[in-house]
Amino acid sequence: MQTNQLLLIFCGALLLLGLLAFFAGRSKATRLRSAGTAMFAQPDQYAWFTVLSTAGPAVVVSALGAFVLLLMGADIPTLYLLSASLVIAAIGLMASLNQVKPDFHARQAIERVIRMVLAGAALISIFTTFGILFSIISEALRFFQMHSFWEFITGTTWNPGASFLASAGRGDGSGAEFGSVPLFAGTFMITAIAMLVAVPIGLLSAIYMSEYAPRNVRTIAKPVLEVLAGIPTVVYGFFAAITVAPIIVNIAGFFGLDASYNNAVAPGVVMGIMIIPFISSLSDDVINSVPDSMRQGSLALGMTKGETIRDVVIPAALPGIISATLLGMSRALGETMIVVMAAGMRPNLTANPLEDMTTVTVRIVAALTGDQEFASAETLSAFALGLVLFAVTLTLNLVSVLMIRRFREKYRVNNL
Repeated sequence: MQTNQLLLIFCGALLLLGLLAFFAGRSKATRLRSAGTAMFAQPDQYAWFTVLSTAGPAVVVSALGAFVLLLMGADIPTLYLLSASLVIAAIGLMASLNQVKPDFHARQAIERVIRMVLAGAALISIFTTFGILFSIISEALRFFQMHSFWEFITGTTWNPGASFLASAGRGDGSGAEFGSVPLFAGTFMITAIAMLVAVPIGLLSAIYMSEYAPRNVRTIAKPVLEVLAGIPTVVYGFFAAITVAPIIVNIAGFFGLDASYNNAVAPGVVMGIMIIPFISSLSDDVINSVPDSMRQGSLALGMTKGETIRDVVIPAALPGIISATLLGMSRALGETMIVVMAAGMRPNLTANPLEDMTTVTVRIVAALTGDQEFASAETLSAFALGLVLFAVTLTLNLVSVLMIRRFREKYRVNNL
């Protein structure tokens, strides 16, 4: 019998056991209550406790068993694992029915189960983060055993061609160069251009919609603006390559400047347009959360509406605005498709945004989708780039947290 058929049978059997547990638990609690016995919970609460005690352990055992089998590579038939889970479910059913007594607090037991489920969900997210970090670090260390970490961080030339030839059996890869400075320079330049576009437009639009726009305008403008967040990045890439890049080239030519069709301005501008909804929507929510009493107090002291926004509303909402800006920056740092289609894939260390350049994420995709072996230096360099990019993003987040805390303390002191 195939695995999918076994899983279907297991789910059906577990569902039947759950229904049996629900009706059996409620029936027993109803009988006790009808006999005039004082109960600490409602019959339905006893029923749900019985269901959780029946299905919960079975699901946990089957999930953990499957995870352990995949992790250890053990060859244990799926039938045995699912059968053991159903046996545990039956044992849980009998044990929970035995717990349905007048002095049993079913509500508190359900609350404990819910607390455990929520804690488990939080732990899953934490363990997933550590798992991702562990996988990146382990592969990055293999790369740094082949090439110097210092040269990787400070090198100004990215030329892994010799490594590709070595993976094909043509050479020893000694001429490969993995200097990541051009990649990070391109990443930061395109991100900076995107933020120069997104932050002013996003923040000003948020101020308008929260402070000036009539209700009917706001109900139309905000959803239309947020539609930009749902457009696929491939569409943005086409727009950057076909429409924006030629416009940038023509404008540069009008001023006597040479511009490549794969320049950094086009993807930066389009990426900024893509980020506008993130900054605008979050900033709008933060500005709306500022108490109206602060606005009214400022106006009562004779300040104009513009002065109130500048001196009262924006300082109060600044921590949230900073968070929205950093969220948009993280989105820009990790963007790939727009840069692939509009900026190209050539590492180029330059301060001229009109020249072509690439980003870290583009090289990661190129390294992991090529024809070279997985153990080659070029492929492993993707994990090294990912590790450094993760460190950069983490540093930005830590700096933002410190800035937000410091500003909150300063703002609190100034308003005492």
